[in-house]
Amino acid sequence: MKKKYILPLFLLAQIIFYKILPFFPDFVEGFYSNNLYIRISHFLRSFIGRVPFSVGDCFYAILIISVIKWFWQIRKTWKAEWKDHILKMLGKISVYYFFFHFLWAFNYYREPLFQKMDIKREYSDADLLAFTKKLIIKTNEIQFQITKDEKAKITLPYSQKEVFQMNLNGYDNLAKEHPYFKYQTLSVKKSLFSVPLTYMGFGGYLNPFTNEAQVNYLLPMYGFPVTTAHEMAHQIGFASENECNFIGVLASVKNDNLYFQYSGYSFTLRYCLGIWKFKNEKIFNELKKTVNPGILKNYQESQDFWKKYDTVIEEGFHFIYDNFLKSNNQQDGMESYSKFIDLMINYYRGKDF
Repeated sequence: MKKKYILPLFLLAQIIFYKILPFFPDFVEGFYSNNLYIRISHFLRSFIGRVPFSVGDCFYAILIISVIKWFWQIRKTWKAEWKDHILKMLGKISVYYFFFHFLWAFNYYREPLFQKMDIKREYSDADLLAFTKKLIIKTNEIQFQITKDEKAKITLPYSQKEVFQMNLNGYDNLAKEHPYFKYQTLSVKKSLFSVPLTYMGFGGYLNPFTNEAQVNYLLPMYGFPVTTAHEMAHQIGFASENECNFIGVLASVKNDNLYFQYSGYSFTLRYCLGIWKFKNEKIFNELKKTVNPGILKNYQESQDFWKKYDTVIEEGFHFIYDNFLKSNNQQDGMESYSKFIDLMINYYRGKDF
């Protein structure tokens, strides 16, 4: 067999393998997520976490430039040698696809968190209503504790670098109850691509090749802690977006700092209110009246921020990412972000905040 066919065929073998892998979550959980991945992530974060800038973003920048340069170089030979060029392109994709999974993405196929934690997924409208009302009381309480004024919005008094460090406290507290959420060796960076990320509609991402949590530094600061905690959840081996929302919220609300608790509770409340607005606008309006005006001002701050960057680019990238998630064992695609509410409702069933 000619060498030029080896990597493209390896890509095909990988695709077939990842179609079979969802049937073996216990194997992935035991061999990879709780074993090999822990070693890989610890090594990468220990090595790269000390670098003060985003190594992963620099890697992507070099990669994009290299791809553009390669296409420019082959522009004159594309018609004559198109088969060789396609094989070479598939070979490169094959290599990156392998390292993408080996360094992180096998976690897409691990045991679902609701099974691991023995949490039910189903809830009724009555459950959602009771949870939302409880959440409003708690979020109002924290907002007033901080501001002493129901009408004042929350302004975070910490720098982004301080937020990264302070998030460790929430994870430490969470790990006392659930040891598999232990976070060690901080490697969280402000993304060099924050402007493009904003136009794409994203608050951050995990770089699977460097294990750096990349956070969009342009975001409104009141929600910065929970967004950071979400990306940190990806770092400890959870790939599902709804699970990372769930873990990020828990790590925020279990933080000793009231501002971090507010970030987690207000984030969850906003999703609950959004569900009610979709399901029953009358109930939504009644619930909204009971929310402190200061909290609504924070929500408006977020809405105004994203509206400034609202373009067709965001819709395009959301469509791409939706299909990317679906191809990686997340059947709900972009909708999976809101699915953490069923985990929250059932996790707190019979518990106080």
